[in-house]
Amino acid sequence: MNSGIDLQEIFIQSLMDLGIPPGAAKAIWLPLPMLLMIMGATVGVLVSVWLERKISAAAQQRIGPEFMGPFGVLAPVADGLKLIFKEDILPAKSDSLLFTLGPVIVVIPVFLSYMIVPFGQNLVITNIGMGVFLWIAFSSIAPIGLLMSGYASNNKYSLLGGLRAAAQSISYEIPLSLSVIAIAMMSNSLSTIDIVQQQSGYGILGWNIWRQPVGFLIFWIAALAECERIPFDLPEAEEEIVAGYQTEYSGMKFGLFYVGSYVNLVLSALIVAVLYLGGWDFPIPISAIASILGISETNPFLQIVTASLGITMTLLKAYFLIFIAILMRWTVPRVRIDQLLNLGWKFLLPVSLVNLLLTAALKLAFPFAFGG
Repeated sequence: MNSGIDLQEIFIQSLMDLGIPPGAAKAIWLPLPMLLMIMGATVGVLVSVWLERKISAAAQQRIGPEFMGPFGVLAPVADGLKLIFKEDILPAKSDSLLFTLGPVIVVIPVFLSYMIVPFGQNLVITNIGMGVFLWIAFSSIAPIGLLMSGYASNNKYSLLGGLRAAAQSISYEIPLSLSVIAIAMMSNSLSTIDIVQQQSGYGILGWNIWRQPVGFLIFWIAALAECERIPFDLPEAEEEIVAGYQTEYSGMKFGLFYVGSYVNLVLSALIVAVLYLGGWDFPIPISAIASILGISETNPFLQIVTASLGITMTLLKAYFLIFIAILMRWTVPRVRIDQLLNLGWKFLLPVSLVNLLLTAALKLAFPFAFGG
């Protein structure tokens, strides 16, 4: 299939046609994808918060937000404005520098991770060979911020919540990484673009979820634990430790933790869609439809349709997973901390190791189906 529309090349070439030097044209382009990424991630958070409210209301036979905008869509905006204008309280005996840096360190790596999420062949901010492991590296920074927040609060409940968050993150990062290695083994690459391309050509039948069903379940469970979603929200189990590492926070610093949580949920859903659900691929190959209709792959109209479908499919797959995550919050009870750690170390870790070894064996036995 033709690689489609390259927005960067078109934008830079358009500026050069206006007489702007190539270096200046590239410099003008550089901040645009980052700005678009931040705006897109923020909108994703607002949509996820609205979905959380509406789905939870439906699960509990309530109406949910109705009067703040059509269907209550402005409720998340009202929440954000309320947090922005709330008083920022600094505990008297806290470490003010670490107390302030904690939420920042939690949020920034999650936003940076959006750089590797592809919405199409050329619709990605950066395509690097270690794309998925870059996301894992960024996600491993967040527990430092949580520990920092808990320690700097000078509160035993906050410290306990920070320690729980660090233990939980470390426990589930290892099975998650092993699941990624199994995907990389089949795709012969850690680039998110290469992983999606390896699944393309056969429509829904080529998606990795059919070849890696166990890896998909391990990855999704570990991703939920990384996002601290129920049943894995132990670091802020209110009945045990008040609100965990968030206990002493107020105003927008408190809001940053929730922004980071929801941004991470959307990001994790996008990564799962890329690794296991074919990313931007349509369930029926676009190339097959185009050949039946007699449309050339280089047709500009087809390229626009393909790019639009790619973005739509990636978002639909991601928000389907977000719907499942939100529904789980209202159907599955919270586990205890010992059950959480046992699941990570005693079950998911050995199962992910076996899955990795089995993938290697299948790759050698059936190279045509497992990326030999």
